[in-house]
Amino acid sequence: MRNMSLVLSQPRIGALALFVCVGLLLSANPRAGLSLTLEQALSFSLAHDPEFLGAQSALVASQERRVQAQRRLGPTVSADLEARRVDIAPQPSGPDVSLNQKSYAVTLRQPLYNPGLSRGLNQAEQRLRASEAILVQAQQDAILRLVSAYFDILVAQDSLATVRAEKTAISEQLALAKRSFEVGTATITDQQEAQARFDLTAAREIAAQNQLNIARNALALLTRQPTPEALQGFGSGAKIPIPEPQDLQVWVKTAREQNPAVVRSRILAEAAKIEISRRSAADLPTVGLTASHSHSWQTTSRSDDQRRNLVGLVVSIPLVGGPVAAEVREASALAEEEAYRSESAQLAAEQNARAAFLSVMAGLAQVAALEAAERSSQLALASNKLGYEVGVRINIDVLNAQQQLFAAQRDLSKARYDTLLAGLRLKAAAGQLQSSDISRLSNQARQ
Repeated sequence: MRNMSLVLSQPRIGALALFVCVGLLLSANPRAGLSLTLEQALSFSLAHDPEFLGAQSALVASQERRVQAQRRLGPTVSADLEARRVDIAPQPSGPDVSLNQKSYAVTLRQPLYNPGLSRGLNQAEQRLRASEAILVQAQQDAILRLVSAYFDILVAQDSLATVRAEKTAISEQLALAKRSFEVGTATITDQQEAQARFDLTAAREIAAQNQLNIARNALALLTRQPTPEALQGFGSGAKIPIPEPQDLQVWVKTAREQNPAVVRSRILAEAAKIEISRRSAADLPTVGLTASHSHSWQTTSRSDDQRRNLVGLVVSIPLVGGPVAAEVREASALAEEEAYRSESAQLAAEQNARAAFLSVMAGLAQVAALEAAERSSQLALASNKLGYEVGVRINIDVLNAQQQLFAAQRDLSKARYDTLLAGLRLKAAAGQLQSSDISRLSNQARQ
């Protein structure tokens, strides 16, 4: 990237400050009508996620390291050119002598047997596979971050809508209590209780709005896009996917084998073993082919022209010296460290798979229970309202029934999104989470 500098005059600085202020106001109050689906949000996020982009760059670097290792096993050709003038001091009985010497040489070298270079290529290929696993894990992590931030907004939206609906219902109950008190059919206590509930709900509305603003800002940081005033959520009829198969042990086994972190750690453990043999190869002989053509000549009062062609084998045998033994011991210790890391990655993947699977199954049961609670709370509220009208229930009974209904609705909304997210975490733990899963969720939200 080019470094650019800009010198601003005072009027331009003022205009720039005004532009920044307007931009901040627009970001705090997104444009009405702006839409952002889950799939679109993921596309924006992957285009800017630093960890995902860093993993892509790391993969490119690993590819280039493999190319370097391949080139070290291939032929190399070098050329040497030389031209010089030599002045020879005169002898007592002879004239001055000046020589113009010129030469060139072309040399080809090809390793025939070099275990260190061969094992280095094998190691570079292993590290390339590890970088591919890191990229898969970075993509899955980016997907989960985005979906979590998106769902946080949906939960905050539903929570705010529920609080506002509760506030409206309480205000109606408050007005009814005031009218009943004025005509003498209710006590001042009913009015005071309704007023207290209204004030508490107003405070909760402020907190819910703040939580929604925080969630919107979090999503905007991931997508680098303005967050709309409202995102399209999942309706009550949206179906939550059930894990297939519904066998915890199958998911655990898959996670221990296919989780990207496990795959990466396993590959790095193999690469560490190769490093031991690569460093041990420093004590082994190497064989190489060399071929060269050279031509030299010099000009004085006479000429001297020489041409030489050479083909041969070069055998190098290490004898004494060098830190090979210490390097091998270091590589062995590092290999042991990678083996322990691989075991730790397997345990972590197993734990994540178990937790996600249990969360999905518990979430499905919780959603079903909360749906039943919502229906029964609606019936209870209707009964309490009717009882209040005929005088067998008091105002506090209606307020409690309202609070119970809206609490069930808030919990149901959060349980739905938590269960959806747990399902994605389960797929990520098993190394199966892909962008197509988000596309299906996004299409489901639009239906």
